Amino acid sequence: MIRSQILLHSTFVDILNEGSHVIESRQLITMLLDAWMISEIFGATILLISALYIYYKLYVFAFWRKKGVYNVEPTFLTGHMLPLLTGKISQGDFFKDAYDQNRKHRLLGLYMLHKPYLMVNDPDIIREVLTKEFSSFHDRGIFSNTETDPLTGNLFQLPGKKWRQLRVKLTPTFTSGKIKQIFPILKETGDTLAKYLDRKAELKESIDVKEVFARYSVDIIMSVAFGITCDSFKNPDNEFRYWGKRILEPRPFWNGLVFFAPQVFDWFGIPFNERGITNFFTTMFRETVEYRETHNIVRKDFLNLLMQLIRDGYVNPDDDSVTENTQTKAAENKLTMKEASAQAYVFYLAGFETSSTTATFCLYELAKNQDIQDNLRDEIRNVVKKHGGITYNAINDMRFLDKVISETLRKYPPVAFLNRVCTKEVLLESTGVTVPLGTPLVIPVYGIHNDRKIYPDPEKFDPDRFSEENIKSRHPYVYLPFGEGPRVCIGLRFGLIQVKVAIINALLNHRVKPTPGMPDTLEFLGGTIVLIPKGGVHLNFETVA
Repeated sequence: MIRSQILLHSTFVDILNEGSHVIESRQLITMLLDAWMISEIFGATILLISALYIYYKLYVFAFWRKKGVYNVEPTFLTGHMLPLLTGKISQGDFFKDAYDQNRKHRLLGLYMLHKPYLMVNDPDIIREVLTKEFSSFHDRGIFSNTETDPLTGNLFQLPGKKWRQLRVKLTPTFTSGKIKQIFPILKETGDTLAKYLDRKAELKESIDVKEVFARYSVDIIMSVAFGITCDSFKNPDNEFRYWGKRILEPRPFWNGLVFFAPQVFDWFGIPFNERGITNFFTTMFRETVEYRETHNIVRKDFLNLLMQLIRDGYVNPDDDSVTENTQTKAAENKLTMKEASAQAYVFYLAGFETSSTTATFCLYELAKNQDIQDNLRDEIRNVVKKHGGITYNAINDMRFLDKVISETLRKYPPVAFLNRVCTKEVLLESTGVTVPLGTPLVIPVYGIHNDRKIYPDPEKFDPDRFSEENIKSRHPYVYLPFGEGPRVCIGLRFGLIQVKVAIINALLNHRVKPTPGMPDTLEFLGGTIVLIPKGGVHLNFETVA
């Protein structure tokens, strides 16, 4: 009996030992399988990356070489786009650098991710793209999807037929006659700016002129485009200023995609504009229109013109003569509330930032060049005295001011490059290069404006570059602050007069001087669409008798 128990115990121990060996074996097998799978996955990954690299090298990045177009060696996967996505450099500086290093090549091949881009350096080819062959390059190639992002349905971003129809409708809103009607709003805001600068001059405080002109621009745009008085000088932190900052804050990744890889937004069905921005502007626009309609309010501003397009499908001409045929055709193409709000939004966006930065750069250069500033102030005072005040006609009579603003836009174009996309395969005759359908193009405006062969000593601020004689001596397509051709900026007249009113009110009774330590050369924020000075521009104002 006892022996049987001992045998049973031994057998049980053996079974346990056998089981432990089985478990250890299974663990070992599992570990070996895991190691094998990791090795296989790693190997497959290396193989995939290698295959992808070869594909990019031999096929994707061979596009321009096969076309006979010079290109700089791209980086695997990102092409030439990595500095734009990381925000290391502003978009303007990126294309300026590319132009400076490759200006001898009339065309330059670039790659944005996997997409071939064609950079046009030669003014004759630029004329082909923007004007002569406009039918093959009429779209900007920027993201626009009114379903996922209603605010992108604006004149700047819309493609093809939609753009043409909208351009025809909006052109009458920016005539000289319409701007003259709106001028009292600009003058009133200019007076507010002058009083604000008077106070600052008395206190002898240096001010960030970028911030001051941003307030001025917001007040004008909100009044003209939305019919709202926000008084940013008394309330600088109002919600309109807040949303303006949100829209234009550096977003290198998103801003890079919207221009150079817009298909990403459609692939994932995502908007470029934040939902909060879209909701704020569309709601504000709709409520303002409904309030005016309910209370029969008529005001001579841009909002009133948009309301005409919503109601009638056309804008009343300056002479108030509308034919029956015009009414019939236009009634079929009235703007929807959503479409009109998108136009008000882009008017806000373009008029706010480009005007404020141009005025900022202008005063920065005038502070460094006191002799030019004195000459300009003399002209302003003489013309204002002649016309009995700051009037629309007085501003148009200031020839030297025109030159100063033009030179500012030459040295600091707010929109530093122009985008186009090939909408119909075309042969650029002067080069022998055929541009395939869907190929995006970029024109490096900032680089061209600072080319020493076109503008000798480009760092020098010299308004005489824009004398009639000097203008005639240059190629007409080497000065492009507003673009050119049928898609030239529709609001250029309004933008210019907005800047001029600001400069006139800043200089009429003040002298602008540099602050200690003001840099000789400005740096620009990375990751932004327009040229924005890093850290603002701080200047001193003194009252001049």
